[in-house]
Amino acid sequence: MNLIQLYTVSDIKKKLASYCAYQDRCHWEVEEKLKEYYFLDDEEKGGILVWLIQNDFLNEERFALSYTRGKFNLKKWGKIKIRQKLKQKKIPERLILLSFEEIDEQDYIKSLEKIAEVKWNSLKNESSLIKKKKLISYLIQKGYEFELIQNAIDSLVNKE
Repeated sequence: MNLIQLYTVSDIKKKLASYCAYQDRCHWEVEEKLKEYYFLDDEEKGGILVWLIQNDFLNEERFALSYTRGKFNLKKWGKIKIRQKLKQKKIPERLILLSFEEIDEQDYIKSLEKIAEVKWNSLKNESSLIKKKKLISYLIQKGYEFELIQNAIDSLVNKE
């Protein structure tokens, strides 16, 4: 037996407030979540979004800042990958640039160098050329800039 549960606008506001309170969300994610409530018209959806913003459940700047901090500090992503993922979530460029101010440039370079060194040391029994190729590929996948990757590799090669 398939039961359809009906929600009031108030119920949906509570559900979305919980959804946003659990972790920071961007407008696009909430709009996607709102699509589950297909019976709402555009005016009601807009009203819910406004309510979430006014009650500080939804804040695009806060989302961009915490997303950038988290992906850099926890997953060790580079700025290219973070930018790409934020653009997929429809975050404006000005907020992306603002969020990059959260990343200290020295910490960014140290993080890249540490990741590069760990990966370099894990590539045993490989020729130097193959190690470089694999390391470049890995660091590009992580979202680091090619110029910084080259500098890190030069530093590793000079250590040997």
